[in-house]
Amino acid sequence: MPGVALWWCSLDSPEPSQGAFEALLSDAERVRAARFGTGALRERYVAGRAALRRVLGATLGLAPEAVPIVRGERGRPRLGDAAGAGAGALDFNISHSAGAAMIGIASGARIGGASDVRIGVDIERRDRAVNVAGLARKFMSAQERAHFEALDADAVRARIVQLWTCKEAMSKATGDALSAPFAALTVGVADGLRLCDGPAPYLPARWELRSAAAPEAFFATVALWRP
Repeated sequence: MPGVALWWCSLDSPEPSQGAFEALLSDAERVRAARFGTGALRERYVAGRAALRRVLGATLGLAPEAVPIVRGERGRPRLGDAAGAGAGALDFNISHSAGAAMIGIASGARIGGASDVRIGVDIERRDRAVNVAGLARKFMSAQERAHFEALDADAVRARIVQLWTCKEAMSKATGDALSAPFAALTVGVADGLRLCDGPAPYLPARWELRSAAAPEAFFATVALWRP
């Protein structure tokens, strides 16, 4: 994907590293970290946020703790004005799952000749246990469910997890999160990932989906959107 860079990182860091990671976070991020119900979740959040700040800092030429991450439209994280004039064309996203994270940055990525592109990324373990019937009914389109009939039970579960990463990545690019119309989105997987159908703003001509290189145990999807 021209103009897109991805990083994979482990969130299970040695305990002595936690203090150094926390020092890179903003006050708001430390407050959020304190709200996690378990120490393990808190430590993974801190490690992931520190990794994101290091990646963005290296890209922007800023110290990690100086990267101005703010809440944009619908709460979607974005870079603040203090990041500098060159940051306007840069977009980023991060996904966590099972002690791992993937960070994606789009800078100069293009869809249909346009360079104003937003990125969403999502990762999930391939062996994740899911409520197959419930997820299929609530989040998969009729066209997607029709293809399940030719698959065995485990293949259906894996396909649902893969499709979920596609739809979640798209919903993170728009900022819709779980309010996105998942069941109205049809994603094809033959000959590469693609959005086949969906309502605005999920119009196929404005989207590009790609499987990302990741450890074998994971599905990883990158979604690029031209608003």
